[in-house]
Amino acid sequence: MTARDGHMENAMRIEPTWLATVESESGVKVSACYQCKKCTVGCPLTFAMDIYPDQVIRLVQMGQRERVLACNTVWVCSGCETCTTRCPNAVDVAGIMDYLKETAIRSGMEIPQPKTYVFHRAFLNEIRRRGRVFEAGLVGTYLRESGELKAKLEDKTLGEELALGWAMFKKGRMRLFPKGIKGKTEIREILK
Repeated sequence: MTARDGHMENAMRIEPTWLATVESESGVKVSACYQCKKCTVGCPLTFAMDIYPDQVIRLVQMGQRERVLACNTVWVCSGCETCTTRCPNAVDVAGIMDYLKETAIRSGMEIPQPKTYVFHRAFLNEIRRRGRVFEAGLVGTYLRESGELKAKLEDKTLGEELALGWAMFKKGRMRLFPKGIKGKTEIREILK
């Protein structure tokens, strides 16, 4: 048996109780999906996915935990909720994608889209810290933590990023300092 065969065997392993676990922990009735594919047809990011949203839901129904958690799709999902809105059975597909991301992280699995994970983490940390997203802070954190800052310094494209930021600032589309808000404590509680 080759390493690839072993990986395929793990990807095909069925965990019969996983559907019940997902439904219990996420609060989403995944079993209500009858594969109409409206979620996939409406998704603006299917071009970048390795499996489609309806297939993710089907694999969850089939108990194929390892295969789902190793796919790129859950990390490509932007959470726009078009899939959830289109579902005739009110399956929160976007919510399941978020749940699957969290499950992959908790499981210690290798994340197929590590820069996407860095972005998600930076985004949520901005909200925890400030109660809202401060774009300049988000971009700075992402560039630093994803390794993109080093890459842009090496390939000399950082100037392009700074020029874009300056143009946005001049048009009033970006702040240099974060704007305060009320209710930061409540937002932190929600994020717990």
